[in-house]
Amino acid sequence: MKESLHLNGRRLLLAGILIVSSLAVSALTAQDTAKKRRADTSSAGAAGDEDYLARRQATLTDIQAAQKKLAELKIQRIKLESRVDSASAHATEQRARTLLLTNEATGLRSLDSMLAVVQDNLLESRDRYLALGDAVRRRAAASLVIIVRVDSASAPARLDDIAVQVDSVAAVSRRYSSASLDALAAGAVDEIYRANILPSRHSVAATATIGGTRTTRTAAIEVPSNAVTYLELAIQHGQLVVTTWSNRLASER
Repeated sequence: MKESLHLNGRRLLLAGILIVSSLAVSALTAQDTAKKRRADTSSAGAAGDEDYLARRQATLTDIQAAQKKLAELKIQRIKLESRVDSASAHATEQRARTLLLTNEATGLRSLDSMLAVVQDNLLESRDRYLALGDAVRRRAAASLVIIVRVDSASAPARLDDIAVQVDSVAAVSRRYSSASLDALAAGAVDEIYRANILPSRHSVAATATIGGTRTTRTAAIEVPSNAVTYLELAIQHGQLVVTTWSNRLASER
């Protein structure tokens, strides 16, 4: 009986040992499998990380290259816009100059045409006035003669000089030497002025220095047409005397 119990005890112990051994083997097997799986997973993860890092670096490189290219394109665009603006401004300036020169040329042509018309009008007016003057001179010829005489019957007086203005315009100025005064005292007549003038009323002013004294006489004379009008300046008793008369031309006699 005891032997039987002892045998059964051994069998149970052996069975327990076998079971524990089996469990231990199973646990070890499971641990090995888990380790292998973790190792495989770790290997796969490391390979994935390297691929990701490589693709990330390539993407960053492409982005940097694209940004650099974009910056270059922006710079080229700015330069192109600047050239376009400069060309546009130059074209505008050239257009303005062309228009300005066109306006100036048109203005000069208009001014030249106007000056040509004015010149033609002036030439016509000149010819008309010349013809009118010739007609007036032909139809109303008149002359004015101014003479100087010293009255020898009166007390002698020294005549130094004499000046005459016709219509407020200086006509003649004369100074006398001793020989000239001797000739005048002997009865000579000095014709100091002769001119063709229009037949109308004219004013004559004579200023003479007689014996150191200046004397002025004025006269308003009528100059008839087709006649010679004489104005005599005579020195009498130290005074300046004015006398006028007219002679008709031979065609009117």
